Parts: sequence; C-alpha cells; structure tokens
Amino acid sequence: MMHLDIAEVAQRSGVPASTLRFYDEKGLIASTGRRGLRRLFDHGVLERLALIALGRSAGFSLDEIALLFTREAQPRIDRQMLAAKAQELDKTIRKLSAMRDGLLHAAACPAPSHMECPTFRRILQAAATGAVGARRRRASKPPRS
Repeated sequence: MMHLDIAEVAQRSGVPASTLRFYDEKGLIASTGRRGLRRLFDHGVLERLALIALGRSAGFSLDEIALLFTREAQPRIDRQMLAAKAQELDKTIRKLSAMRDGLLHAAACPAPSHMECPTFRRILQAAATGAVGARRRRASKPPRS
C-alpha cells in the first residue's frame, strides 16, 4: 500500500501540516511511519480528516470527535451525542435569529433615537439581563489553579 507523506496529506486535505502533527499527537489520526523526517499516513487518513472537519463544523470539540473513533479507525457515531448537538445548534440558531432581527429593526427603526424606540428598549433590556446573568454564572465558578 502506498503511503502519503505529511506534505501530500496537507495538500490534499487542506489541513496545515502543523494541525496534522497536532492531530497525530492527540490520537485523532495516526502516522504509519516516516520517510526521513516526514510522517507517513495511509490513504484512510483523508476520510478521517473529512470526518474531523465535519465534526468541527458542527461544533464538536476535538475530545468529543476523538470519542467517535474506535481503535480500528472506524467511526463509531453516537446518535444521542448527535441529537444533543442538534438541540444545542437549534438553541444557538434561535439566539442568533433574535439578534439578527433586533439588528435589522435597529437599522430600519423610524424613531428619532433608538433610545425612544420601545422595541429597541426591549432588546436593550434583554441584552442587559443576559449579560448580568452571564456575569453571575462566571463569578460563581471557583478560580482556576
């Protein structure tokens, strides 16, 4: 079987060599040897990198993605984890949609001043409430050591 060196994998996948080395050290991909100083990979690494890219674009952490792979390099996709991530994305989409709608309203609002607009004041109040809640949650976490 012909192997690809790290430069070929980087070129074919679009993933920088530094990231490939990081993924190799983290156990997400595995080099099969070396040609001189260059790591070698089998062709299956390209599919694995595509799965990693798909997971990253869906918002999974590298540690979560690592759980998707078995020792035999076959993906073991946890359907519950996918459903939970989909729910998380739905929540993010709702928040971003509300933010977009608020920005569009503020951009087109006919009020002489945004501070005179009842809709803008509600948006402002919602933002203040969210910001205060976020600060409280952070303050309650124990300091890192």
